[in-house]
Amino acid sequence: MIRPPAVIGLISDTHGLLRVQALAALAGVDAILHAGDIGDTAILEQLATIAPVTAVRGNNDREVAFEAVPETAMLQVGAVAIHLLHDLKLLLAKDEAAAQVIVSGHSHRPLIEPRDGRLYVNPGSAGPRRFSLPVTVAKLYIAADGSVKAELIELNL
Repeated sequence: MIRPPAVIGLISDTHGLLRVQALAALAGVDAILHAGDIGDTAILEQLATIAPVTAVRGNNDREVAFEAVPETAMLQVGAVAIHLLHDLKLLLAKDEAAAQVIVSGHSHRPLIEPRDGRLYVNPGSAGPRRFSLPVTVAKLYIAADGSVKAELIELNL
């Protein structure tokens, strides 16, 4: 278990592209969560050189190499439970109720939204640019008292 204070790096929708800017933005974090659509297992290996990685499979992660990657994951940081999944529309009520932070990807739209006593975070897409959306990652800051803040980081391309 990771103990607070902690900084958790969030990344999603790399679709086989791990930018050097994303690696730089995540440098120094205590753990990394990848919210799916990884695209290449080598990305998880590269991220693991920075910090321990927890990843979930996205709707595009269909190759045999991703069979061992779960569809959802729960990470405990002190008293803070973080639920990780790819598509927020697939969030189960029991998982939502058990977590203070919900991290998802899929939409490629970065989001930080406190709602119903929980913090919902989508780090956006760190892979190939889609439409006119920014290319982003995020960080979660978990304090010793259990308070949580999130920050979106737009990558300079």
